[in-house]
Amino acid sequence: MTDRPDNRPNTDGLPKTQPLKPSQVRQNVNAKRMLRRLVQGENPPTAPMSIVDRLAGSPYANPIIHVGGVDASARKTIDFALHMAESMFRYGAGALEVETSIIAVTAALGLKNIEVDITNQSVALNYAPKDQTPITLLRVVRSWTNNYAGLAQVHQLVTDIVAGGVGRSEAVSRLDDIIRSSKPFPRWMVTMAFGVFSAVFVGVLGGGVGASALAFVSNMLVNLVARQLGKWRTPDFFVTAACSFLVTFIALMLHWAGADIPPSIVVAGGILLLLPTGRLVSSVQDAINGFPVTAAGRFLSTILTFGAIVAGIAVAVVVGDLIGSVAIDVTQTFPEAYPLWGQAVLIAVAVIAIGITEQTLLKLLLPTAAVGLVGYFVLWGASNFGFGDRLSPAISAVVIGLLARMVALRLGAPQLVVAVPAALILLPGLKIFRSMYVLTVQEADVLVGSGGMLNAGAIVLGVAAGIVLGDNLARPLTKGLASNERRRVRRR
Repeated sequence: MTDRPDNRPNTDGLPKTQPLKPSQVRQNVNAKRMLRRLVQGENPPTAPMSIVDRLAGSPYANPIIHVGGVDASARKTIDFALHMAESMFRYGAGALEVETSIIAVTAALGLKNIEVDITNQSVALNYAPKDQTPITLLRVVRSWTNNYAGLAQVHQLVTDIVAGGVGRSEAVSRLDDIIRSSKPFPRWMVTMAFGVFSAVFVGVLGGGVGASALAFVSNMLVNLVARQLGKWRTPDFFVTAACSFLVTFIALMLHWAGADIPPSIVVAGGILLLLPTGRLVSSVQDAINGFPVTAAGRFLSTILTFGAIVAGIAVAVVVGDLIGSVAIDVTQTFPEAYPLWGQAVLIAVAVIAIGITEQTLLKLLLPTAAVGLVGYFVLWGASNFGFGDRLSPAISAVVIGLLARMVALRLGAPQLVVAVPAALILLPGLKIFRSMYVLTVQEADVLVGSGGMLNAGAIVLGVAAGIVLGDNLARPLTKGLASNERRRVRRR
């Protein structure tokens, strides 16, 4: 028996160490991996974000991605993606929606290494697979049209592609059919809708039957004039200025002739449809979502449109004053001509009329009217609770933006298609006219008129930002809608 050295500890009384079992080894490895994730995160801090991660929060999150080899006909896929993006821009989509649609479609059709660059009027795609010649294509958008139905159909096409139920050949064919298909409503119905909206909105503002009738006739005439100027290739600035001049001049002349009709209400109802609501909402959305160049371009276009409206009103007021038109008391307030339930009916009719002018899908008209009604009641409640003229429309816009995303995605359409028609009733057309009249005629009250225009601008921006905020607040509530839609597509 060998003696143990004195400096060596006595371990005879300690329990012997048992070898680790395979399950214990796996548990230790998993514990270390979990600790590493908590400390370091899934990716290194300086690693670039995958472009597919841009789909987070969009209706196309987690698309079915083909992982085969590099597509030998990648050029055809890129051409399709650019053609789709151009169509979406023409129909009024925002930059983020266009970008997420491109990323989702190219990923679903098997293309990796895609980069997207979007500006105000162009979309550029760069496809650079490893060890291959890169492909860069650019598409410029040169025209716009009111076609929310087409935008909703493109949205549904992207959803079907992401779900894995549509190949590229079928997708190209469906996109061509969408572009070639006629709009849901004929031109005569759109012209009637312009007049109906103005008539019922004048009633909401406090105008009687006579004021509503004048608004109906003058706005149908405005629509016809705008259509004719469009055939002559007249720039949009002058078309908008001519329309605002016409509706203001008609109201002033009838008031001068002795008609018991308040011109300010008629003009307010007439210029609301001239306001670039969809463009303004898209520009605010682009600015918030990180597209500053696109937002700046759309903001400039929006400011020019507002300038055209103001210029048309100013010229009409000056011409009326030269002819000898009676001065208007723009501080006059008007009592409500209808009870609350009657105003609610008028609001619903007005939102449906806006949907027709924007060429939305027939199945979206009643849901959009319902969202507009909820927004109107929220506006009424916020005003009665004392939130003020600036904050109340913004609060209502948040509710409209939230409900619009939920309703639109459930019906297979983007949020903008429901939100813009429902929120048009929140814009301060009467305040814009009053401020412009003070600036043009009552020169001693220039500061009052300027303050009124700034106040109106603040309300308009608040409504646009509220719609975008509502859209973002609704994203956690609508994660399941897109996935449910994809499951339905895969079962077909």
